[in-house]
Amino acid sequence: MSQEKPNEAVPAKVRLGNIAAQAYQDAWDAKKRGEKVGWCASNFPQEIHECLGVKVVYPENQAAAIAAKGGGTRMCEHAESMGYSSDICAYARISLAFADVKQSPELDMPQPDFVLCCNNICNCMIKWYENLAHDLNIPLIMLDIPFRPEPGYDMESAHAEYVKSQFDHAIRQLAEVTGKTFSQERFDEVCRISQRTAKAWLKASEYCKYEPSPLNGFDLFNHMAVAVCARGKLEAAEAFEQLVDEYAAAVKNGTSTYKGEQKFRILFEGIACWPHLRATFTPLKEHGINVVATVYADAFGVLYRNSAEMIRAYASVPNCLSVEDAAEMRIKVGRQNKIDGAIIHTNRSCKLWSGIMPEVERRIRTELNIPTVTFDGDQADPRVFSEAQYNTRVEALAEIMAANKQGAAS
Repeated sequence: MSQEKPNEAVPAKVRLGNIAAQAYQDAWDAKKRGEKVGWCASNFPQEIHECLGVKVVYPENQAAAIAAKGGGTRMCEHAESMGYSSDICAYARISLAFADVKQSPELDMPQPDFVLCCNNICNCMIKWYENLAHDLNIPLIMLDIPFRPEPGYDMESAHAEYVKSQFDHAIRQLAEVTGKTFSQERFDEVCRISQRTAKAWLKASEYCKYEPSPLNGFDLFNHMAVAVCARGKLEAAEAFEQLVDEYAAAVKNGTSTYKGEQKFRILFEGIACWPHLRATFTPLKEHGINVVATVYADAFGVLYRNSAEMIRAYASVPNCLSVEDAAEMRIKVGRQNKIDGAIIHTNRSCKLWSGIMPEVERRIRTELNIPTVTFDGDQADPRVFSEAQYNTRVEALAEIMAANKQGAAS
């Protein structure tokens, strides 16, 4: 991987792309050396495997890449031929299919010697990773994170101790499986780097608040892979810090990665529709709409100051919260970034996320006094999305936002 320093003339997006690619190469290299390599859930605490020097790859990242490159239908249909229902998360179907076929021309990665699972995203993760472990006859290391059911819920000490004991056990399990030795000094170093990375990633995303925004909001979806797979790596912290510097310069110079007039600012709610990125972006651009708010990308900026806060931070990701707290999270970023409207992805794959959206959407619309629209889609299965429906919803949203602006100006 390129080792350029932040002050050299290599754009941050190039450095970030190199880091994401290198994560796969590192796993392949480790496999060739005879080391144990794992598959890891996106919000499993990366501090655990990073401090042990264990290489992992992320099935969710791979599934998104396969879908974005046109392989989603093939892999989903293969999983369905194995007996998995089309109602199951498309990431899971693609991953289970890949574990069966062993290769994918869109994005290949090594087969796992163990899997790391955390259900702070959803409980589908448990059955998905249990099936991987069963079918491949490999160890499953599992973290169970309690759901936070009440508004403003602060994890009780018993819950915190329950999660902490699992963190400790997971470290011991992974060390035993891989033959690696835990070092508290290295763990503390990884935590410091992770915080540097997370702070820079969140600061970069906050530049959306400027008018005009110095970035096309879809950039966040592209850069997010590094926030998932490399938070504990120094080169990731440096690349995100460079991205912050580039956005700061763009604000000063009045430039943006969004090409065209930014007439309207919206929240894009939900996971990106990876098989149809062009189809979802193009109508927005045609109407001068820029995405300046999303909680999906920010979910991987995990902030803490000590181990106790780290436990609470991993129990505070968007899908772990009550409806009230989930809505407030969107309202806060919408207010901060001065949105004119919101578009809600009703994602067939993500039942937990999409299930609460009718109420969350109502609260966003009421609290911010903005128009909202929804569209049907899927994060990785192309067969669910209707381009005609999406275009109609975007057009309607643009018309209402335009009328609101005209009314406010008169």
